[in-house]
Amino acid sequence: MSEILNLKPPAAWQYMQEHPEAVLIDVRTTCEHLFVGRPVGAVLVPLKDGLPMTPNPNFVTMVKEAVPDPATPILFLCRSGHRSMEAAKIMAQQGYRTLINIDEGFEGPLDENKHRGTLGGWRFHGLPWEQN
Repeated sequence: MSEILNLKPPAAWQYMQEHPEAVLIDVRTTCEHLFVGRPVGAVLVPLKDGLPMTPNPNFVTMVKEAVPDPATPILFLCRSGHRSMEAAKIMAQQGYRTLINIDEGFEGPLDENKHRGTLGGWRFHGLPWEQN
């Protein structure tokens, strides 16, 4: 039976430290992953890609290639936590058992000025990240 947990970035980072077998999958677009930045060690598997964003028809196959064992915990990350939840639900239907949505994502929610990164997200919390 699949379970989808919602964890804020610091709790997700802690989970990864306690479960080194876990895989962090970044479901954002290729451009977001490369140019906005990404958690160190994240595997890029876009749920949607391009401009305009279109669904990745190979998403499930790519996740299964990155994480062949359905018992391996998977953490999903996107910009703010919405696409990553969608990705977790898709993989739950594929029989993956421990799925974690990183709430707030990499950039966090929009603030009153419509800026991200000021109220939450992976970078906001000072967790390890890199960019091209």
